[in-house]
Amino acid sequence: MSFEVTGKLHKKYDTENKTETFRAREFVVEIAQGQYPQFVKFQLIQDRCEILDPFEEGQEIKVFFDLRGREWNGKYFTNLQAWRIEIAQNEQPAMPTVPPPTEADAVDQPAAPEDDLPF
Repeated sequence: MSFEVTGKLHKKYDTENKTETFRAREFVVEIAQGQYPQFVKFQLIQDRCEILDPFEEGQEIKVFFDLRGREWNGKYFTNLQAWRIEIAQNEQPAMPTVPPPTEADAVDQPAAPEDDLPF
């Protein structure tokens, strides 16, 4: 089952070596939902642990993940296993804005030469 969610990267943790052959990394995303935000923990595993590196806490991200569950000794565990992270579409680099020209700007500019071409 594949899902996606957008929110603010709240906390990222270091990669942990669980065994000699298995490693995992967790992170928390703050999701705006009504009056109270939700803090949802995700997990990255194995070669996906590094995909979190370029993102900073406080940045808006979109997380693609699978819902995973397992049973161990009669107890059930659920995990949100992330497999892709990208910058949220609503967070784009700030573009410099140029104010619209004013009449004073037009007075200071030399007039454009007349173009007498027929087309």
